[in-house]
Amino acid sequence: MPGQFEQLRIAILSPVSWPVPPEGYGPWEQVASNLTEQLVKRGHEVTLFAAAGSKTAGKLVETVPHPFSLWPEQETKGHARLDPDTGLLAGPPNFRALEQQHIAICMEAARDGCFDVVHSHLHVHALIFSRLIPCPMVSTLHGAAWATAHHPVFDRYRDQPYVSISDAERAFKPDLNYVATVYNGINIDAFPFCEEKEDYLLFAGRLSPEKGTAQAIEIALKAGMPLRLAGMIESQYQDYYDQRIKPHVDGRNITYLGLLSQRELVPHYQHARALICPILWDEPFGLTCVEAQACGTPMIGSRRGAFPELIQSGETGFLFDTVNEAVEAVKHLDRINPNTCRTNVKTRFSAPVMAQGYEAVYRRLVAQECPGAGL
Repeated sequence: MPGQFEQLRIAILSPVSWPVPPEGYGPWEQVASNLTEQLVKRGHEVTLFAAAGSKTAGKLVETVPHPFSLWPEQETKGHARLDPDTGLLAGPPNFRALEQQHIAICMEAARDGCFDVVHSHLHVHALIFSRLIPCPMVSTLHGAAWATAHHPVFDRYRDQPYVSISDAERAFKPDLNYVATVYNGINIDAFPFCEEKEDYLLFAGRLSPEKGTAQAIEIALKAGMPLRLAGMIESQYQDYYDQRIKPHVDGRNITYLGLLSQRELVPHYQHARALICPILWDEPFGLTCVEAQACGTPMIGSRRGAFPELIQSGETGFLFDTVNEAVEAVKHLDRINPNTCRTNVKTRFSAPVMAQGYEAVYRRLVAQECPGAGL
């Protein structure tokens, strides 16, 4: 078994909705990518299990032929139908079965002794294998315990090791075996610092009720500050967009930029007066929050979920409880030093800091599995 400074054999089990790293949306895939690359730099033998088209400096095992969200449309549209030539029932791909295949490929390698530790980023879906492999498997929750539908599985496997991405996340399911809190980390060089700001606010994220998109518009209009919206409109929230958001989009006071890639979003981060996040749920993290701060841009966010851990109120942004408090905060943005925002991310939310945190978790779990290993 590896000693304190020796190489670990690590399996990273990524989600398969998007490639790793994603070109646009895909926050969990982005975290899995950032972690994988940093662990490789730290000298570990890392195997990434991900969808075809993913890229890594480690070993890549492609478990499904396409990321689910980018599956060829000609294969996904339509319903199951009888193929008269073969007599078989033809139809769209079964993503549930493909995800089980994705997990099983990783677990078969773990069963054969290929790894010292498996790290799952897959909600609850890999937990059912955790007692069937000879090495420890740690699961990062990414907010999965927010949905009570997952709780029966968590209850059965509550003894397995879990990592929360904020202390606040633990409130969703306090009885789990949390072995650490490790904040998500970003590649800070991908978010260049910019001290010069323009007079607009930015909202970046899914355009959905729980993200508070409509409240962001209300705050911007009351503060007399233009607002740029960037993010995905999910099909289940199309009515929300059409009724609550679209009527305000005029290209002047409120502008919708569409779903942007990380590269496309960076200039908007850099020059925004502030990122505004009026969430209506207890969000367990907020990658956009640290991405904006890395660019030297403060955040105005609801006093909910992980935001009190991510924002140093009065130094890297402001927390609020009401719309009027958020409007007032806009007036005091000149008090925030952009360099302080950048330093907050560099010291607490960078990819190297994240990798160091997870490495400590892995070594502790391996030592517990083999107490005589001298780790």
